[in-house]
Amino acid sequence: MVKTMALGSEKAARRIDIKQILRIELRNWKLYLCLLPFFTIFLVFTVLPVLKAVRYSFTYFNIFQEPQWIGLDNYKNLFLHDDVFVKAIANTFYFAIITGPLGYLISLTLAWVINDFRPVIRSILTVVFYAPSISGQLYLIWTLMFSGDSHGFVNGFLIKSGLINEAIQWLTDPKYMMSVIILVALWMSLGAGFLSFIAGFQGIDRSLYEAGAIDGIKNRYQELWFITLPAIKPQLMFGAVMSITSSFATADIMINLAGFPSTDYAAHTIVTHLQDYGFIRFDMGYACAIATILFLLMVFVNKWVQRLIGKV
Repeated sequence: MVKTMALGSEKAARRIDIKQILRIELRNWKLYLCLLPFFTIFLVFTVLPVLKAVRYSFTYFNIFQEPQWIGLDNYKNLFLHDDVFVKAIANTFYFAIITGPLGYLISLTLAWVINDFRPVIRSILTVVFYAPSISGQLYLIWTLMFSGDSHGFVNGFLIKSGLINEAIQWLTDPKYMMSVIILVALWMSLGAGFLSFIAGFQGIDRSLYEAGAIDGIKNRYQELWFITLPAIKPQLMFGAVMSITSSFATADIMINLAGFPSTDYAAHTIVTHLQDYGFIRFDMGYACAIATILFLLMVFVNKWVQRLIGKV
């Protein structure tokens, strides 16, 4: 009898809480009205395309004909018969494991270093470091630097220095191709995450450092670990998500430097494989299967990184 009364009181309390929540939400209907345009755009151009891509991944769809349901055939072909896709996965992980963490640490370190400069100098340095991430035509500079003949800047310097006797094919030899691409990717990695770190450092309450000095913090490194990093956790999370997204979804840098397709598919990634089947072969069902795998992979890695940063 007592248990029944207790359960009844709990249900009644939940009903009251739900009613209170509904009343509060109804009072804020104007705010939801303001969010409606963004929510509509997000639903139409993000959520629905993702759902349709997942649906098309179970079909044969070549744009010119109606999609034909084939079940798991696309996924079976990807993992059992598509050797290039398996190589693309290996290349993507190799690229992401190096450029993701390194690009993240470089962005965080540079933002921390220039944070103590005067505002004018800090603004100039921010523009200088951020500019490569938004300048698409800078691939031409790296192509000239790593040109495969003796006129390339790197080959010319190495030949004059006596380190090599003949020009190295940096962008066509599979032994060197990925290393050059990783170097360029790290140079261009100071993007939105870098800006978020700078904004986070500027928003820290200076009284925290004064309190830390009283509590026994003696140097900048202790300040960084015990005060700065905990204070910018949202920016750390945003930077990690952006770093993961950029490292796993890289394609332009491979295409511009190594060509499409690259020699022996040495610089072939999941996204370039998707572009191959989606925009060249027009096998949209197969391309949607690749996109679905990439989406699930990025969600899994993002969840893992969120847990990791949450423990800091």
